[in-house]
Amino acid sequence: MTELHQAAASGDYDQVEEILRRNECNPNQRDMDWSQKTPLHWAAAQGHTETVRILIEHGARPCLRTEHGWTPAHSAAESGRLAVLRLLHSLHAPIDKEDCCGDKPARIAEIYGHHDCVRFLKKAEIEGQAYRKMAALKGISVDDTDEEWAEQGKENEENAKSKSNIQT
Repeated sequence: MTELHQAAASGDYDQVEEILRRNECNPNQRDMDWSQKTPLHWAAAQGHTETVRILIEHGARPCLRTEHGWTPAHSAAESGRLAVLRLLHSLHAPIDKEDCCGDKPARIAEIYGHHDCVRFLKKAEIEGQAYRKMAALKGISVDDTDEEWAEQGKENEENAKSKSNIQT
């Protein structure tokens, strides 16, 4: 866990800002010991809204996923962090991506009983999809894909097919 991960997890806004200002850590670095979480995952899970904002302003990508496919929105939904979910949505972060089990953040919020988050996410999913369609029509680039996670998924799918062919 980097110094930036620790500062983001604890909500130490001043330290996060200082680390980012000095360009000491990549805001998208994945923590290999903690399911490949980025500092943004930690800040979102803990409900540190202003830390989430400054991380994104300094290039943190809210589309990056953990090894289980969770975006920062999943992390916020698990903890019932409605303010973080609202911020992520206002910044056009993907809040409707499925994890490796097929669960979107709304389902995670539902599992943990965060009904206010579920209501918000259901509406926000529709708005997010409409925004992506509009952006595509206007040629606006939307950062909503974790290329590394997508590539890993393709490799896993190919490995499964190879095993299936060997067994038959």
